[in-house]
Amino acid sequence: MAVKKPENLSFEQAMEELATIVNEMEQGDMPLDHALKQFERGVSLANASASKLKHAEQKVAILMSNEPSAEPTPFLEAE
Repeated sequence: MAVKKPENLSFEQAMEELATIVNEMEQGDMPLDHALKQFERGVSLANASASKLKHAEQKVAILMSNEPSAEPTPFLEAE
């Protein structure tokens, strides 16, 4: 089976794959090269998931403001 790009996975699929990678890495018996590839994949999955979550939060904020025509805007990060 071909590996999908993280941005093409649903939020749930990405989180499930990330959990699998974490579990495999926690076992500690993975060769270094494979561990690095899995770590890289995990970072990509986490970033894609965070992006999808922010987008969903923006949609909720728009819906809660009762202004359906409002455009999504970036959230300001807490300092």
